[in-house]
Amino acid sequence: MRMATITRGVLAFKTFCKRPMSQTRIFSSDIRNGDPKLKPKRYKYPEAYDPYGPRPPPSDKVLQLAERITFLTPEELLQLGPALQHRLKHPRLENISSKGFDMGQQAGAPTAAVEEAKVEKTAFDVKLVQFDAVAKIKVIKEVRAFTNLGLKEAKDLVEKVPTVLKQGVTKEEASAIVEKIKAAGGVAVME
Repeated sequence: MRMATITRGVLAFKTFCKRPMSQTRIFSSDIRNGDPKLKPKRYKYPEAYDPYGPRPPPSDKVLQLAERITFLTPEELLQLGPALQHRLKHPRLENISSKGFDMGQQAGAPTAAVEEAKVEKTAFDVKLVQFDAVAKIKVIKEVRAFTNLGLKEAKDLVEKVPTVLKQGVTKEEASAIVEKIKAAGGVAVME
């Protein structure tokens, strides 16, 4: 009994494999018992599918209104929307701001780096980069002159090279400090 079931299954599989794959309809529910001569069921679909079901025809009043709207001029049609919005007391639609969103680079818009480059820097920091060991005393004197520090504080500041000597000064003042330090034997830069 068991052997007969297995052989029947093997034979059915062999006949299934002999058929071309394009013609097989294994999972079709409309085919009974694997009969290839049966055709699938054809269902009739309505021309226009309405998910809410059939509706009653519009009233004569609505048809007359639609007829009157079709005869309006384009200028009157433009006024129709806001007039209905006001009459029906609908709220006005506000524009949505996109300030906080990054929209990427727009065509023709300058990049952020270019915009930052256009903004001229007004406050500079003067930084002591290095100095000659022979000119250390002269550099300390110059540092004391424009920082109003005592001798010990100025000496400690100079020995911590590289260090910021003065912050938030104008361009003219910073360039004057750089020139004085350069004349004393040190090297300073504006940042």
